[in-house]
Amino acid sequence: MIYDLHNDLDRTRFEQNFRILLERGGVVEMTEKRPQRSLQQNRYLHLLLGEFAIQTGNTVEYVKRAYFKALCNADIFAVEKMDKWAGKVVELRSTADLTTAEMTTAIERFRNWSSSEAGIYLPAPNETEWLHSIEIEMQRQKQWL
Repeated sequence: MIYDLHNDLDRTRFEQNFRILLERGGVVEMTEKRPQRSLQQNRYLHLLLGEFAIQTGNTVEYVKRAYFKALCNADIFAVEKMDKWAGKVVELRSTADLTTAEMTTAIERFRNWSSSEAGIYLPAPNETEWLHSIEIEMQRQKQWL
């Protein structure tokens, strides 16, 4: 069952069901449902990464990992974990785990960094003709990206 804890009635129902399950002492699963990124936002990010990859001669995956996640958005993506043998390691979260707001912030940072530091302007979401041309060029260069 899904409950919206901002809603008083749902909150009461959640608390009642939680108490019942707690008394039973069984195995339960609890997950938080967060707003996920939109498909449109995913597509837009992929095109930006593709344009940067084309401009720099890197793969889309490298651009995503090295520049988008690690360099521009480490506070959003980098997670430190302890490994039994390697000690402290840093892993990068998946973009699938981001909310729409986090993704918006990450994209804005990447666009700003790309323009100011790399000298590569990346189109805004409303520059549809340019985004379409990137999509075509990515298809042409598919084997290298």
